[in-house]
Parts: sequence; C-alpha cells; structure tokens
Amino acid sequence: MSEEKENILSQSVERTVNDVQSEGTTHQVNAQEGGWFPYPPSRPARLIPPIALAYIGDAVYEVAVRQYLLSKANMRPNHLHRSATKLVSAKAQSRILTSIEAALTEEELDVVRQGRNAKSGSVPKNADVLEYRHATAFECLIGYLYSSSQHHRMIELIGLGIEQAEQASASTSK
Repeated sequence: MSEEKENILSQSVERTVNDVQSEGTTHQVNAQEGGWFPYPPSRPARLIPPIALAYIGDAVYEVAVRQYLLSKANMRPNHLHRSATKLVSAKAQSRILTSIEAALTEEELDVVRQGRNAKSGSVPKNADVLEYRHATAFECLIGYLYSSSQHHRMIELIGLGIEQAEQASASTSK
C-alpha cells in the first residue's frame, strides 16, 4: 500500500476514533480504549482468548478489504463480492500471513502462534486444516492489534498483506 493511501486510511481511522456520532451525541473515544467505538474490551488484549481476538479480527479485516475495494474505480456489486472473497478467504489469509511474517515483531509472532494453536471447534469448509489455522492466526493478529489500539500497525500490516496478495494475483493471471 502506498504511503499516501496508508495516510488516507489512517486519517479516516483517526476521525472515527475521535468523533463517534450516536443519537445526536458526540462521544469522545480515547484510543486507549481499544477500538473505534465506545465499547472497550473487558480486559487487556493480551488476556483476551485467541479465538475471541480472531472473531473481532475477522470483522475488522473484512471492513478494511471492503474499504480498499471501494477505493478502486468502477466496481460493480458482483465484482466487489468476488474481489473481496479473493482477499478474505482462509486460503488468501493464510497466504497473506506467510507473506508478512518476516515483518512481524516477536510480540506479534507470539500472538500468531497462539492464534494458530487455538482450537476453534469448527471444521473448515473451503480450506484445508493448515490454511484454516493460519487464517485464524492472521485474524487473531488483526484482532490483537485492533484491541490493543495499535491501529497504525494494523493498517500497515493489512496494507502490506493486500498489496502482496494483489501482486500475487496479478502475476498468476498473466
């Protein structure tokens, strides 16, 4: 992701964090609360179970992908859906995690390990078990960064992952 696009996305997040409108009342949200909305996590991100981090990480990543796709010109709804699926599937998330792993800190790698080893209790539909575990680890990382208010880092890693996924997609379609 270009630095300009990263700055635009970051500014959008900052505005959301600073001014949340609810029934005519503006709520000031402290970035230390953990998210974009005035509902802080019940405990520090390090103490939230990996599956719960993956739960919120899945939603945050989905929004990031949708916002990314809306930034592109001339996207029809059907094309938006197909493009989103290529970035949010377990297979795609597994590949993204592999492509950004070298850029992760020790703390982030620890979160990834916990997410990968977490037992979700569900069986993957369109991916093998290894891809599903890696996708869960990626979602856990995004959830951890989101819940610990590391939004700039989260945006950086999502941008890097999307960029690398798009490059891989472009090289295989040639």
